[in-house]
Amino acid sequence: MRSNVTVGRFDEACTVTRTSPMDTSDLQCQITLSLSEGQITVQGVFAITGAGPGDITLAITGGTGRYRTAHGFIHAVNTSNTETQLTVHLIRGAGPVVV
Repeated sequence: MRSNVTVGRFDEACTVTRTSPMDTSDLQCQITLSLSEGQITVQGVFAITGAGPGDITLAITGGTGRYRTAHGFIHAVNTSNTETQLTVHLIRGAGPVVV
């Protein structure tokens, strides 16, 4: 969403890669952001504790269409139990573009 308008779709598949008796686990996630002009793919590992995942930064690993040369990173912050704010830091050839 941008200004409360849906701009695409978020699909995510995560696998637990480590658990700890201290209420901590690691997740490996693959994400696809489907937008009107192509897709952006994202991947990375992050920890989750009893307090939640905290701030997450994951690598942009590629894309299709307008985003076929994409690289950069996304930053995710949980704003509630059901909402996450994503900021996409996208670099395409000439320089960074925030989506």
